[in-house]
Amino acid sequence: MYESFYRLTGKPFQLNPDPAFFFGSRGHKRAFAYLQYGIHQSEGFIVITGEIGAGKTTLVRNLFEQLDRSRLVAAQLVSTQLDADDMLRAIAVAFGLNVKAVDKASLLASLEAFLCQLALGGKRALLVVDEAQNLTPRAVEELRMLSNFQLGDQALLQSFLIGQPELRHMMQGPEMQQLRQRVTASYHLGPLDKGETQAYIEHRLTHVGWKGDPNFEPAALELIHTASGGIPRQINTLCNRLLLAGFLGEKHAFGVADVQAIAREISEELGPEATLSTVAAATAFRSTSGAPGAAAVDSGAWLAHFRDIEERLGRLERTVGSAIRLLQRLLGPEQVSKPRTPIGR
Repeated sequence: MYESFYRLTGKPFQLNPDPAFFFGSRGHKRAFAYLQYGIHQSEGFIVITGEIGAGKTTLVRNLFEQLDRSRLVAAQLVSTQLDADDMLRAIAVAFGLNVKAVDKASLLASLEAFLCQLALGGKRALLVVDEAQNLTPRAVEELRMLSNFQLGDQALLQSFLIGQPELRHMMQGPEMQQLRQRVTASYHLGPLDKGETQAYIEHRLTHVGWKGDPNFEPAALELIHTASGGIPRQINTLCNRLLLAGFLGEKHAFGVADVQAIAREISEELGPEATLSTVAAATAFRSTSGAPGAAAVDSGAWLAHFRDIEERLGRLERTVGSAIRLLQRLLGPEQVSKPRTPIGR
């Protein structure tokens, strides 16, 4: 919708993970290096954690883009709210095995035979388990037992566990001691800092042909960092909404007031429980010379409600776009101008 207005070749702040937009912050480069190290080690578990929207799935997709398929067969398991037996069945299906109506013993035998066949063909198997914080202890134990499969001294299956911070706490439990002994490396992916947030925004815009339109004032970028907590998905959501409002208001530059307006609008949509955190981000900011850049913000409520924001934004974009197209068909393109709505209202 706003892409043509700003002469962009695509949507810079799409919410779906896309390895083409991968941004190598310090944290993301380090997490990616851990994944590559794990592949080099070819055994054990690698554990990567991070907040919702921190970029974990993008990391995995970027990794899959670079795998040598002639030497490594990779599968990804996303739905992890399964019991132990269903977990094994889901793993087999992820590797392309036909496991209909077989008992657990047959299932394990099929998995081992498949993995041995790969090894004899000079290949290894990698399993990436996303949302691993949802695994039950029994499901984790099944994963650990699968890591025991060997052909000679070669491990047949390597697993990467990707999850939210709860996974770190779960791993500290006494029942996870044996799994912890199999962990080769672990890393927690933190948020972007202020400078990385600006670089991230410019990186995504540049990827779709940005030539400086729209322009972001430095103080506006600082406030975006404060309001989003440095979480990439939240930055995407906020910037996507900001560009949409800029398109509707025919604006080519964004300042602190524009970001504040979007933050207030979001807080009004989400209700009183989100008001304190979002309004704090919108109003506690000071951009005058020598004043603090941002007050401390409790971003918990903001992050907890961003999924609702994403859904609302999608509905808003579809509704406005449909209305404009309908009017253009009825009245002709020359008779329909973009609504002059104040930004963020």
